[in-house]
Amino acid sequence: MWVPLQRDSRGIESQLATNYLGQYQLVARLWPALKAANGARVVNVSSLGHHMAPFNFNDPNFEHRPYETLLGYGQSKTASNLFALELDNRAKAFNVRAYSLHPGSIAGTELGRSASIDLWKQMGFVDENGDMKPEVLASLKTIPQGAATSVWAATSPLLNNIGGVYCEDGDIAELLSDDPAIETGAKLHQSGVQQYSLDRNNAKRLWLLTEELTGISFDVK
Repeated sequence: MWVPLQRDSRGIESQLATNYLGQYQLVARLWPALKAANGARVVNVSSLGHHMAPFNFNDPNFEHRPYETLLGYGQSKTASNLFALELDNRAKAFNVRAYSLHPGSIAGTELGRSASIDLWKQMGFVDENGDMKPEVLASLKTIPQGAATSVWAATSPLLNNIGGVYCEDGDIAELLSDDPAIETGAKLHQSGVQQYSLDRNNAKRLWLLTEELTGISFDVK
């Protein structure tokens, strides 16, 4: 999360490779076991960070645009949401359902260890002295609390006939409106899911692109 520009041996930007392509490759290899389970669930740990950027199909690896780590992180999490949506669409015929989720902002993980203090300030997490703001500290979850939505998505009977959704705080997240004049209970950049990260056409398009990027053909059959 929020790392300087790095690429893997394939030339793929590291946040995209780790946060999304890793999920895709693992699930593709596990598919025979998932199908044999006759009731498996795939739970993608995504993030509220998907609000930072839609998926850039024209330049996902920042080869033709300046690198911005927040955009890289954002598109990787949008990709995770899109993957869960399309995986669920393809896999539900085999009694396999898929979900994506935001675990919350979790204390004690060192996930943001590579971020500069200026980036933390830009995100509004720390004050001018570099101290965490009280309201941010108050909103942080413990590690067990952060795991709760993953466990819920993996086990809740409330989701027995539902899939492809994005969850937060032990529930299905509210879909944000593209129209800023329409108010919802979810607050932009605080909760809720962006429509572009649950777009069915983009989900299908991303699946095909991912097969090209990884060289792994994931035939759900």
